[in-house]
Amino acid sequence: MTISALPALSDIPEDVVPGVLRIENSDKDATTPIIVDMLRSVYPHDQVFGEYCPVQAYIAAPPREVYEYLSDTRSLEEWTYSLRGFVETDEPGLWLAYDRLGDATEIYTRTVANPDAMTVDYHCAWDQGKHLWMIYLMRVIDAQVVFNKPGSVVLWNNCKHPFYDENPYPETAPPKRPVWVGDFWDMFSAGHQLEMDNLKAICEYRAAHGLPLTPEWMK
Repeated sequence: MTISALPALSDIPEDVVPGVLRIENSDKDATTPIIVDMLRSVYPHDQVFGEYCPVQAYIAAPPREVYEYLSDTRSLEEWTYSLRGFVETDEPGLWLAYDRLGDATEIYTRTVANPDAMTVDYHCAWDQGKHLWMIYLMRVIDAQVVFNKPGSVVLWNNCKHPFYDENPYPETAPPKRPVWVGDFWDMFSAGHQLEMDNLKAICEYRAAHGLPLTPEWMK
């Protein structure tokens, strides 16, 4: 029995999605100037970091150990700029700390980690722990695969949730707090790079000196 396969995208008329460029409808000569026109020597900050905040780094430390360090919520006490005083709440896996950027602001964190993919997602929120809408997405990659050298590559991204623009739970905020976490969005890229540099420095120091990346106090 012969089975005839339908061609790719046969279920979508070409004139319905004219923005899809494939070699079948736009050859290399036609597409090259389109791509060149998309390149810029200078990019507006909002164009790069308006809706997403990507940062990344190479870390000279074993990827599995970097992943295991990040997957423990308490690592945030060391490499983040302002999250301090982590204690586990009565709800298993939910941690309470203070974000010193917001003075006496409580921040709640639940870490969702996948050891097979080496992804670590921090689900966080200021003030309350019922709706963790601030999501910090991280992935650890074996640098041997992507750079042909030992070590780790860490990718970190955030999406600009609409709640960054307006506090959805103002009744839970401490009185007279002058700032909201979304006020810092334009500085997220620089702030997260600073924290990524912290992560790199801490992991590389421990790896170079034969220390476990996850320190004794976290065990």
